[in-house]
Amino acid sequence: MKEAFLEDVPHIRWSCLLPQSVPPAIEEALELAQEQIDEIARQDRSQATFASSFGALEDAGEMLDRAWGRVAHLDSVCNSDALREVHNEWLPKVSAFHAQISLNEALWEVLKVVSEDENAVAGLSPVERRLMEETLREFRRNGAELPAEEKSRLEEIKKMLAEKTQKFSENVLDATNAFELIIDDEALLAGLPEVAREAARALAVAKAVDDEGSEEETGDRWRFTLQAPSLVPVLQYLDDDGIRKQMWEAFSQLGRKEPHRNTALLEEILTLRQELAELLGCAHFADHVLEPRMAKDGKTALAFVEDLHDRIVPQFRREIEELEKFKAEETGSPVEPLEPWAVGYWAEKLRKQRYDFDAEALRPYFAIEQVISGMFEIAQEIFGIRLEERSTVFREAPEAEPEDSSAIEVWHEEVKFYDVYDSEGALLGGFYADWHPRESKRGGAWMNYLRTGLPPEAGPDGKREPHVGLICGNLTPSVEGKPALLTHGEVETIFHEFGHLLHHLLGDVAVRSLNGVQVVWDFVELPSQIMENFCWERVSLDRFARHVETGETIPEALFEKMKAARNFQSAMVTMRQLSFGKMDLELHIHYEELLGQYGDLDAAIDAVLEDYQMETKSPRPNNSHSFNHLFSSPTGYAAGYYSYKWAEVLDADAFTRFQEDGVLSAGVGRAFRKEILSQGNAREAGELFRAFMGRDPDLAALLKRSGLAA
Repeated sequence: MKEAFLEDVPHIRWSCLLPQSVPPAIEEALELAQEQIDEIARQDRSQATFASSFGALEDAGEMLDRAWGRVAHLDSVCNSDALREVHNEWLPKVSAFHAQISLNEALWEVLKVVSEDENAVAGLSPVERRLMEETLREFRRNGAELPAEEKSRLEEIKKMLAEKTQKFSENVLDATNAFELIIDDEALLAGLPEVAREAARALAVAKAVDDEGSEEETGDRWRFTLQAPSLVPVLQYLDDDGIRKQMWEAFSQLGRKEPHRNTALLEEILTLRQELAELLGCAHFADHVLEPRMAKDGKTALAFVEDLHDRIVPQFRREIEELEKFKAEETGSPVEPLEPWAVGYWAEKLRKQRYDFDAEALRPYFAIEQVISGMFEIAQEIFGIRLEERSTVFREAPEAEPEDSSAIEVWHEEVKFYDVYDSEGALLGGFYADWHPRESKRGGAWMNYLRTGLPPEAGPDGKREPHVGLICGNLTPSVEGKPALLTHGEVETIFHEFGHLLHHLLGDVAVRSLNGVQVVWDFVELPSQIMENFCWERVSLDRFARHVETGETIPEALFEKMKAARNFQSAMVTMRQLSFGKMDLELHIHYEELLGQYGDLDAAIDAVLEDYQMETKSPRPNNSHSFNHLFSSPTGYAAGYYSYKWAEVLDADAFTRFQEDGVLSAGVGRAFRKEILSQGNAREAGELFRAFMGRDPDLAALLKRSGLAA
């Protein structure tokens, strides 16, 4: 079954992707990729052309990327002991292969010779010249010009980072799955919304069935986990302070206790990243990571975070004081810091009192199927595309001759598949959607791609090669056959990930590595976050926010309350994001200095975040030990978490064009598609933004939208 990992097809035979087939498939792909690299490197320098060097390198390893992408995806959505074992066995080998490409002296010599030959580059198109420039820069950034001994050490570092960050991610997943809280007294659930109760009941039933029991055996039991749809309602609504404390403490200790403790891994990852940066001639990892991005260096990124912090810190302190006074008045207790597990609970009560707004009142308007169909309708209208759901089939095991060959095979029975066409009927691509939590699936929400296609001028036989992408989440599931009713925040998550997906599916660049979402990371969140704005405008909400029973749109009074409550504790929400960005940058700029000064990672983090966090009665551990964004891959969002807030600057500013033209503007939507979504990394990110807005980004739009403008 190794062929299922290797074959170049738009629709994957998921049932054939068996753990035992990984070794032969990846071994074959690695051998082919190495042969392709060797062929480029040993060619006659005097005869080398752009096509035989940069062009050939672009195509080299395509089969390996395809096969390993499928392995990595399954590790995220269908994790098992057998799959984890082979994934971890082959991860170092795949990582080592990629690391050695930039360190191949003969290959580097070919690229330099071609790039310096005026005849070889004279007729290049702008996108080909961009590929050449980006390739040369990445080779230099990855050690192409290092001495042999340092190249060897760099390869070793990259291999160790791949292994240690994978283990970090596994520890977080295993620690999350290791916790459960069973409640058998319904009186203890006072305050918890009915949707959350039903979900907890369903979790108890599912667990009983998984343990070979029956629904009847569960009796009156409710099961809670550390997955967001289970955890968040407890911390926000449950009256029982003891249960909230128990859930919060379990969540705050993720990655901090044996056998899933991440402390040593954290320190090793940070040390290795610093050594890597120094080997490559950078003062620290942040400078290494940010050189090709919009920020350019760690100092600039940190200055952005600190500048925004200074602008909002007075409002941040006022909001904390206000919350503490409210809790004191409601309970007849002294004004004092809140317990960390009480912050969300009392914040929700204050919001409800001030705006007479209960966020749960919106759930009936956000049935997931209606949200998705409405979102598709909006995208079709403004971007000039058409989406069509395909029939799907989930197979437990491979079938020699499947009964329904027209159905798209999926990796789980809940997964759906959609085709995306342009207005002329051309197939642009397709995507899988997997929205609900499972214990075999990692937490959070994400978009990824399984194939980066090509426009007709670069596709096989002059035909367009469609993209294939995916979106995953851990949203509130359906219970007892009822529609899954989402929170407004979960609706924003769907729109966010769909924005990433559109960036990939509408990519129209003739070079794969410059197409779709493969842009600098402090620009990649613009398409995703701009889509979230459609969750707040009346004209767009009416397309998908309809009552699950009556079909009515959100009443005007409720809509006005929702809008009024939007910026409730806006400074606290913003400061939370800034604290993550601050911690990230400080660790990747000043790690050794901080460790030398404080002697302990947690003490160092607490010190740098002193003015970024709300003081609580009990100590609140930082989230470094479970921060997958920073530590579950060799780079990921490391030294780049500020990108989320920077992208808010970009999206708040860019969305003003939609607002000025009625929000659901086909003209503005098509301009955004033309100047941003279709362009990938064909041009510098700042140039793309200016092409759409006619100027550089303006921070004022974000401050105004957040209610934080002076």
